[in-house]
Amino acid sequence: MSEDTMTIREMCDAYGVTPRTLRFYEAKELLFPIREGQRRLFTKSDRARLKLILRGKRFGFSLEEIRQLLDLYNIGDQQATQLALTYDIGKKRLSDMIKQRDELNEAIEDLTAQLNWGEKMIASLHMPKAANS
Repeated sequence: MSEDTMTIREMCDAYGVTPRTLRFYEAKELLFPIREGQRRLFTKSDRARLKLILRGKRFGFSLEEIRQLLDLYNIGDQQATQLALTYDIGKKRLSDMIKQRDELNEAIEDLTAQLNWGEKMIASLHMPKAANS
């Protein structure tokens, strides 16, 4: 094996993914390892693509969006189209994430208020009743 390629096990160890994940990305035409019989050898290009796939997934991009962005790499415009589309998708994703965060913050505030109310109700049920004399 050359220094320029990695086995599926080395890829899994290096990037914290499973063999199943790598085979899935290959089936989705996101990665293109060299096949030697049953053995897969991943090139530097595959490693770069995997880094981008994992980053895109972390940011919430769909696999289809990631595939489209990766496909734009070699169209011959010095990645201008790829960068512009990545930027546009990234801006939309950031907007969606901010909206989700705001909705989650609101839900946390509502739940906190409900729990505070519940805590007071529980405490009041355990307080001794005032004598009516």
